[in-house]
Amino acid sequence: MTRFTTSADGTQIAYSVTGSGPALVLVDGALCHRMFGPSTELASVLDKNFTVYTYDRRGRGATGDGATPWEVDREIEDLEAVIKEAGGTASVFAVSSGAVLALDAATRLPSITRLAVYELPMVVDNTYTPRPADIVEQMNGMLARDDRSGMLAKFMKMVGVPGFGLAIMKLTPVWKKLKLVAHTLPWDLRILGDDGRGSKLPVDRWKIKVPTLVMNGGKSPEYLRNTMKNTAEVLGDVEYQELAGQTHMLKSSAAAPVLVEFFSRAQRTAGPIA
Repeated sequence: MTRFTTSADGTQIAYSVTGSGPALVLVDGALCHRMFGPSTELASVLDKNFTVYTYDRRGRGATGDGATPWEVDREIEDLEAVIKEAGGTASVFAVSSGAVLALDAATRLPSITRLAVYELPMVVDNTYTPRPADIVEQMNGMLARDDRSGMLAKFMKMVGVPGFGLAIMKLTPVWKKLKLVAHTLPWDLRILGDDGRGSKLPVDRWKIKVPTLVMNGGKSPEYLRNTMKNTAEVLGDVEYQELAGQTHMLKSSAAAPVLVEFFSRAQRTAGPIA
């Protein structure tokens, strides 16, 4: 059942709740929401141990584009509103660009008590071509021309989808669903900021003081694995795990045991960065 909470600017944020136990909020990456992406399936696995909150980020699903112009602060306030519905404090698990958002939020919000992040979509070395410096402007230009397919194609190529795979995607019903949320791509790219464009992450962007788990897949591209090792380094006293056999499309069956173990611990026991 869809519920709604009100963000600081008055925007109605759609969310769902399942399970029982300590509160856990899931944050999606680019283009995903409760009815289109991995969060609902993951929630159905984690709700045996937690009260799981999934929500539609701005411009997606049943959440509107916002009562005020988009800024990353608005998305942090949206997450804060969901956490208030969860009782005022919650653990958070976030993936891809949602993981960058969650790190930004955890730097500011004391209501986030534990944090796990998976594969920030950044490039910290020369193992992959970084996103162009003007990618947000390019995306906004295509959006102004209502070229949503062009936006999606550029994004898919940028993240490594091969040409034949892209051609097949355009022929499936998935493409039509993706076009509905294509206007949110510039927002997710703005969340990344200028960081992770071929250089190491800055040591002062995030100041995380809660138990934190940093993860990547063992079969993910080298640049993503390197990014997460660098993320663990700059965050400092955190845990790092590589999930064997996983790619950027993380399977719930692989994620759930690790998340249950981490979020269920009463005390922080950070291990060395591997």
